[in-house]
Amino acid sequence: QVQLVESGGGLVQAGGSLRLSCAASGRTFSSYAMGWFRQAPGKEREFVATIRWSGGTTYAADSVKGRFTISRDNAKNMVYLQMNSLKPEDTAIYYCAVGRGLVVTSPNDADYWGQGTQVTVSS
Repeated sequence: QVQLVESGGGLVQAGGSLRLSCAASGRTFSSYAMGWFRQAPGKEREFVATIRWSGGTTYAADSVKGRFTISRDNAKNMVYLQMNSLKPEDTAIYYCAVGRGLVVTSPNDADYWGQGTQVTVSS
């Protein structure tokens, strides 16, 4: 059974940093794209960042470019999201996603989802 478990969320002041982790289990994901999405109250789930299976190519939403970095460790079936210079508008539930395509930039690209981890940025 495939399972994605996020961790690392919490409460942080604006300008601070957090590192989210996602542990994948149930199969080998080295050939899958992995990504992060977020959903704020009353808003749709939106793309944050994605990384190809090889780890060599990443894409990020314009709203987080230069602040967030996605990475992965295929040997450990892990994907990470380093978030720096956090802003109150980054407050949301962050979800890990895995897909069979080259990238995961839309919720429709995801084959598996984690349960989410809350990130709250205070001003």
